[in-house]
Amino acid sequence: MSRRRRSLSLRTRVALVSALAAAIVIGAVGVAFAVFLRVNGSTQLDRTLDSVALSVPAESLTAAEPLVLPILPTDEPAVTTPGTGMVEFDAVRTESVAGTLVRARDVPVSGAAGTYLAVTVPEDALTVAIRQQQWQVAVAAVVAIAAAAGLGWLLAGRAVRPLQRLAAATHTVGDDPSAVLPNVQGAREAEELSEAIANMLGRMQQARNRTQEALGAARDFAAVSAHELRTPLTSMRTDLEVLATMPLSDEQRAEVVHDLLVTQREVEATLADLERLAVGELSDTADYEEVDLVELADRCVQESARRLPDLDIDLRGPDTVVVRGIPSGLRLVLDNAITNAVRHGTADRVRITLAENGTHGVDVTVDDDGTGIPEHERASLFARFARGSTAHAEGSGLGLALIAQQAALHGGTAELSESPLGGTRLWLRLPASRAHPAD
Repeated sequence: MSRRRRSLSLRTRVALVSALAAAIVIGAVGVAFAVFLRVNGSTQLDRTLDSVALSVPAESLTAAEPLVLPILPTDEPAVTTPGTGMVEFDAVRTESVAGTLVRARDVPVSGAAGTYLAVTVPEDALTVAIRQQQWQVAVAAVVAIAAAAGLGWLLAGRAVRPLQRLAAATHTVGDDPSAVLPNVQGAREAEELSEAIANMLGRMQQARNRTQEALGAARDFAAVSAHELRTPLTSMRTDLEVLATMPLSDEQRAEVVHDLLVTQREVEATLADLERLAVGELSDTADYEEVDLVELADRCVQESARRLPDLDIDLRGPDTVVVRGIPSGLRLVLDNAITNAVRHGTADRVRITLAENGTHGVDVTVDDDGTGIPEHERASLFARFARGSTAHAEGSGLGLALIAQQAALHGGTAELSESPLGGTRLWLRLPASRAHPAD
């Protein structure tokens, strides 16, 4: 693969641009100066020609005068300036006489109507002088352009030095993103670029930290999940081996099949909860929306009443409580709280209360009249696969972990305490509505 040709450096570009700008300006000035020299020289020649012509009185210019030079016929009459005896002349012109350029003016001859004497001054001296001055200007222009390029090179070197230090520092960014960039000063653009790179590296470091944390959590999660699933899967394998290898009565076979079904449901529930945890970890700001907690909790209460006809469940709170959150996540909190109250607390009554806590946000409490949870176990039960001493055998041990996850995703907290109904109270504190609760 061919190597891509490297572009010119900024320093070289500045030097070339400086030289080009100087060349344009000096060229324009040189052209103006050359025109000025030509016009000014021609004016001086004309004045010399006027002086020579005016020094000749009109009376001395006669047709019989032996000093008359070649005479040019013309139809225009001579005009004598009144009171001076001097003659007015035709306009000055440039012509070639014997191969030499001259400036000429026609002087009318007295006594010979329509006859003029051509008075000339050679232009050689003027041309030589103008050419010399033009060469001098050209040499000065070349020197000025070279000086501009040199100054551009030197000044650009000082200007790009901060960029060079910044480029040198960024070569090692991949090795250590947390490394602090040098304090670049000397050019505003370089300082702004340094700040932009520093901000970018800061975001990269934050993303790297989050990735490392996610990988660590994924490793721990996979290890704990494998450990928790190993026991029921081993039990299922043992039951299957018993069914396959041992002669069993119908009663024994039915008992083993029942154990298999219970274990299968346990594994299925665990996998479902693991999926919910993974979905929570992958939640995005686009998943958040304005949610009416009262409406969401009312639907949860009605569905739970149909699903658990023996459970006395009610909802208390204002007509409307709006928060910004993930509807499915908030619904998961209420569903898990009710399920835990019934399954592990053997509760007959559940009460959900919603209350706005001034400027601090919203309080959601779920009270039950079940067996309750010992105080020393409450904080630890929010860990994954944690089970209390009063927990039912069925369950994945992830119900409260899911609640804690949703509380964190919504920028709130969750805790367990004693319920006024005699059982357990789940207290979820949600902050005031904001654009991105998980940030």
